Amino acid sequence: MKPSPTPTPAADRALSDLDPDRSASGILGHAPDPGRYDGQRYEADESTGLVGSFVPDGARVLDVGCGSGLVSLLISTHRHATLVGIEPNARRAALGRARGLEVRTGFLTPELLATLGSFDAIIFTDVLAHLADPAAMLRLVRPALNPGGVVVASLPNVAHWSVRASLLLGRFDHTEIGIMDAAHLRWFTFKTAGALFAHSGFTLHGMAGSAGRWMAEYRALSPRWRRHLLPRLVHLSPALFSCQIIVRAGLPRHAP
Repeated sequence: MKPSPTPTPAADRALSDLDPDRSASGILGHAPDPGRYDGQRYEADESTGLVGSFVPDGARVLDVGCGSGLVSLLISTHRHATLVGIEPNARRAALGRARGLEVRTGFLTPELLATLGSFDAIIFTDVLAHLADPAAMLRLVRPALNPGGVVVASLPNVAHWSVRASLLLGRFDHTEIGIMDAAHLRWFTFKTAGALFAHSGFTLHGMAGSAGRWMAEYRALSPRWRRHLLPRLVHLSPALFSCQIIVRAGLPRHAP
């Protein structure tokens, strides 16, 4: 494994200035916890397990915006994958390296991508929603996909019943975690998630919805009820009950 370059203090500050979490502090009134998503487990009906199920076993994987590397570690373990992570926040990138992962500090650019080789899968777990132009990022990674390779992403479902109910009450309140994460710049429905990938030059292979058992709206339910009820509701009405939309797409045949 090649050592990742250590950012200089000036570079560290420049990357931190572009961190979406910095912009969220002006909305929340405080800086969000950078490790707020670190409690995730690999569960078949939640985003980590669904993303993993869309990654080919034994794949070479690029995890764009890998954060502290927890999801990367889960996928590399459960899918026997060789994984490279990219993370703009130097402190989170260091945590990923401490977990034994290969993590490059910085934003993904054509120049950096050219040094990494090609991949069987490129994943964006809760990343594209933080970008002003997610389609540009998807187009950027196209040349790095091996033939038959896939791009997998998780996106916040703005059509979830909890968001609809809040809007009916005249609220659009941002939160530190979840669908209304204050660092999100984009939200999606199943239709617009599919359109994003189609407009970026990909062919849609499949979509799924996560249960979101951890959401605050379900705290009144016992763990047993959450475990059994929520996946059934997602199955009955994905648009209404999916917390996140998980997309798997690939390059069309004879893609340039």
